[in-house]
Amino acid sequence: MCQSRLAVELTISSNLSGGQDKAILDILVQDARDKIGSIDNRDFSIVVRARQDGTVLGGLIAQSRWGGFHIILLALDPKLQGHGTGKQLITIAEEEARRRNCHHIWLDTYEFQAKAFYQKMGFEIFGQIDGPAPVYPRYFMQKKLRNTVSPL
Repeated sequence: MCQSRLAVELTISSNLSGGQDKAILDILVQDARDKIGSIDNRDFSIVVRARQDGTVLGGLIAQSRWGGFHIILLALDPKLQGHGTGKQLITIAEEEARRRNCHHIWLDTYEFQAKAFYQKMGFEIFGQIDGPAPVYPRYFMQKKLRNTVSPL
């Protein structure tokens, strides 16, 4: 017996609008809920601002999910690089990951970015995508967390 196919229309675009991104995400979230129950997504961010005028000079954006803590991005104004601010951001993120009882932190970085910095912070490469220089390779890195703490 052949099942009929649902008629669909495909729209190709460079920009989502009108809540389309949320509608697509809602489908994924509902599917996960149906399969495993609780969705354990929690956002986290740190914003670095100039004391003088409040100008944003960088920050860290992350999300915890199912025991993992994903650093989505870490960016600092070049004037701040090499002065301990990045280390401070990673340390705070790691403390928060432990509070959330995460088992690891993970991130990705390209060849021209901060692989050596993350390695100094205890991250190890667990995956790599190769491609043309100077952008590639792209490194996927993680740091396992051994000691977690109870949530506040």
